[in-house]
Amino acid sequence: MIGYVAQEMDAPAHDTTTIRLRPRVPEPPQGRDRVRWWGPGLLWAMSAVGSGSILFTPRVGSEYGYELLWLLWGVALLMWVMIREAGRFAVLTGRTLLDGFSTLPGPRNWVLWFVFIPQLLAAVVGVGGLAALVGSALAGVLPGGIVLWSLLTLAASTATVVSGGYRAVSRAALVLALVLVAIAVVAAATVFPAVGDFGGGLVPGAPAEVDVPFVLPWIGTILAGSMGVIWYSYWAATRGYGGGAASLGEGEIDEEHPDEEVAPAGERGPRFDGWLRTMSNTALLGVLTGTLIITSFLVLGAELLGPEGIVPDGVEVATELTRLLSEVWGRTGFWLMTVAIVVALGGSVLANQDGWSRSFADITLLLPLEGHEEGGDDQAERDGPRLLRWMTSWRPESMGPRLALKILYALVIAGLLPAIVVVVVQDPVAIMSVSGIVATLHTPFIVFATLSLNRRLPEVGRPGPVVQGALGLAGLFYTVFAGFWFADLLGVIG
Repeated sequence: MIGYVAQEMDAPAHDTTTIRLRPRVPEPPQGRDRVRWWGPGLLWAMSAVGSGSILFTPRVGSEYGYELLWLLWGVALLMWVMIREAGRFAVLTGRTLLDGFSTLPGPRNWVLWFVFIPQLLAAVVGVGGLAALVGSALAGVLPGGIVLWSLLTLAASTATVVSGGYRAVSRAALVLALVLVAIAVVAAATVFPAVGDFGGGLVPGAPAEVDVPFVLPWIGTILAGSMGVIWYSYWAATRGYGGGAASLGEGEIDEEHPDEEVAPAGERGPRFDGWLRTMSNTALLGVLTGTLIITSFLVLGAELLGPEGIVPDGVEVATELTRLLSEVWGRTGFWLMTVAIVVALGGSVLANQDGWSRSFADITLLLPLEGHEEGGDDQAERDGPRLLRWMTSWRPESMGPRLALKILYALVIAGLLPAIVVVVVQDPVAIMSVSGIVATLHTPFIVFATLSLNRRLPEVGRPGPVVQGALGLAGLFYTVFAGFWFADLLGVIG
């Protein structure tokens, strides 16, 4: 296995022992032009606010009011650190984060295998569970059962991911995010409590009697799970941050950088700084958007469900919220909350399908290669196993192998198989629980792998001690959380 020795800003083309920063860096966006680069953050926010926001946050608000608000915002802060550090490697090197993971010390590509195999299961049940949640919400207000609406949701989302690439998915996520923020915030503002009651929840403390098994699933679904951390780096690279990722292939990268904007080596440092600020601010936008939405659902739970003494199970959360908000706003409130729930869950289906299919395509092309081996996707397909060549044999000449694999995974792993799960199981909460177990195990692993990788970056792009410490703290937090989670599964706590 070839390891990284990050000592130089550049290295000869044949030297694979050094992390080499991208040789060409366009001018970073300035002023209001930065708004055009918000897509990755909003797409990430839509991937992060699905099931947890709908299923668990209102329940916690009903049971504990605002006593755990500080924990929600604290986890959101850690999530910002995690996703911005996941984006760092792609911005600086022009390679994907999983490409970087393939270079970590140990058996060949062991990190990729540890991510790939469990996440195949998590993708099938995760997308299936989210689609079933959308189906259950639509079936409650429209003719047709949960299976019909779940399958229609999967079909529409899969068609968008397969046919539109990053641009279509990003634009759809932008519209969904704006709609969801508007509805959730307006609904929460209608029932907002006294400022003192809300502000008291920002003081760290534990309720007098904490039901740990009740709270754990909520903590695990606050914003993105393990793969959500990786997905932000992909969406930032696909959008063209720092010049994009060279390995993404024709048809996927969404760069807008004319050649004359390329900087010589001596000017790259300031340009790297500009791109890292843009990436970091976009990550912050995503986290703030997701946190605003989740906080709104906490307010709705505390102010609507709490006074009624209602702590609903599973998808009954959606039913109770729409019923109670209709008592505040009448029929308008009923439909607004229904739309908010469908948008939140539907946006998560779309973003999760896109994120998982991108990641699986990348892993599939990396596995035949040595760590950071030169040659790229075409070499992996040409010299890789026969199965890989067969998987992309259907593509037209104009389509790169990575895009072909992404489409294949979107159709089968994130489309067909989740549809089968929905038809067979038809219980969204049971389906989602399997995906939650994988995410719980993987989050600390991915955080520490990212920390190890970024510490090998050349000094010009390496995170400082404070950032490294914050990322290590995030990994430690999720390690402790995983311990509590599995103790609960084993019945040690109750």
